[in-house]
Formats: sequence, C-alpha cells, structure tokens
Amino acid sequence: MARRKVKLAFMTKAAARKASLKKRKRGLFKKVDELSTLCDVDACAIIFSPSENDPEVWPSPLGAQEVIMKFRTLPVVEQTQKMVNLHSFCRKSLTKSESQHRKQQRENHHKELINFMYGCLVGREIQYLNIIDSRELGSLLNLKITDASRRIEFLKQAVNIS
Repeated sequence: MARRKVKLAFMTKAAARKASLKKRKRGLFKKVDELSTLCDVDACAIIFSPSENDPEVWPSPLGAQEVIMKFRTLPVVEQTQKMVNLHSFCRKSLTKSESQHRKQQRENHHKELINFMYGCLVGREIQYLNIIDSRELGSLLNLKITDASRRIEFLKQAVNIS
C-alpha cells in the first residue's frame, strides 16, 4: 500500500522530534549502507544531533574521514558539479513555484475570459471590460471561430466521404 506524502514542518513536541530523529537516522544510515554496497561507491554520513555532543558517523569516523579526503582530492569543478546548498535549493524551488504561479494565473485569467464570453451570450454587458481584456477576448473569440470553422470543414468532409 502506498504511503501518502509527509508534510514537512517543524515538529513542536520535543519527544516526538527526538523519536523521529532517532528513527530517521537509523533509516538514513541503512540507506547509505545499501547505496555503498549495491552501487559499489564510497559513502559516508555525518549527523549532528542537538541532544548529543559528538556527531554520529557512518561507517566509522576513520571511514568517513577517508571518504572526505578522497572527495577533497578531486578538482574543484568535480566537487561542486552536483553539489546543492540551501541557498541554491531555495532559489531553484522559488523559481519553480513562481513559474507554477504564473502558469496558474494565466489559466485562471483564460477561464475568466471564457466565463465572461459565455456571460455575454446570455446578456451580460461588455462595456465594463478594460482594453487589455477586450483585446484578449477578441483573440479568444477569433480562436473559437477558427476552431468552429475547422470543425465544420471536418464534418463536411466526413459527410462527403460516407
């Protein structure tokens, strides 16, 4: 059975937060172990916990140090090629959200114009429409007329064939 997506938010209860950290930490270390074994890659995980003085390290502090040293010997270009920091992640996420917002605004505006157009068919007055919206409504009407003309031509051809 599929799990539903977990909403990421700060956990206000300290006991629940600590229990979740412990459980997720165990899962993370297990995933790093699986990744290392199955894909034959060098991997390590370092987790700093607010309740503990020393960080927890997988596979061991020495093993993690070897992986980090191997990483640092790579050229800077290779080190930073797929690296993500909080700033770049937030910027990318914000850009994506803004893009989705603009797209949704365009869709909503288009639907409002269609509703206005159908309202005009039942008697709503067009005089309260601003110039920009009236131009867009004109373009929408031209598009609808073109679509209707194509549909008529298609139906005429279908009648002629049969």
